[in-house]
Amino acid sequence: MRVFCLYPVIRKKMAQLPEGPYIIVANHTSYLDIFLMYSILPKHPFLFLGKGEILNYPIIKTYFKGLNIPVHRTDRVKAAKSFIQAKKAVEEGWSIVIFPEGGIPDFDNPKMVPFKNGAFRLAKELKIPIIPITFTNHYQLFSDPTQVLGPARPGFSHVHIHPFLSKERINSLTEKDLSDVCFDIINEPILKENPQFKS
Repeated sequence: MRVFCLYPVIRKKMAQLPEGPYIIVANHTSYLDIFLMYSILPKHPFLFLGKGEILNYPIIKTYFKGLNIPVHRTDRVKAAKSFIQAKKAVEEGWSIVIFPEGGIPDFDNPKMVPFKNGAFRLAKELKIPIIPITFTNHYQLFSDPTQVLGPARPGFSHVHIHPFLSKERINSLTEKDLSDVCFDIINEPILKENPQFKS
């Protein structure tokens, strides 16, 4: 899809990756974040832990159904089962991708919204590293499928793969502190390109 739709990937930062499995956390401004993740990390098998609503979009459902652990956020029992599935997947060697904003923000892309703690709770419980990733311009290339007049054009994907947080560092932080650290790491390139968000 990346080649067919003309989305070359430019890695603005490419830190060394740890041995898997690990948790990958990234900001979320476009469905390109999902499609291009496989080009960004082609040698590392992973699954997405994401909102079950994404399976309502026909094209995305076809692509994503077998590569996703859906989280039904309105049903606590189903949400708990999703975390159990994620833990089992990690035990089998899969890494897990989570967008801790919980979805694509409705306004002011690429301004980030506060993180939910699920990714960081999972990393602490499983004692595995975290890799933070920033996408700085996907919102300019492809929008939410429900936005009929939203952007959809070829272009260079700008990606920052930051240094990973080790198991030891994760263990030394609370869930909230870990969330804050990852938020600041991912947000840094966004603020450099969009200084108006600093206020």
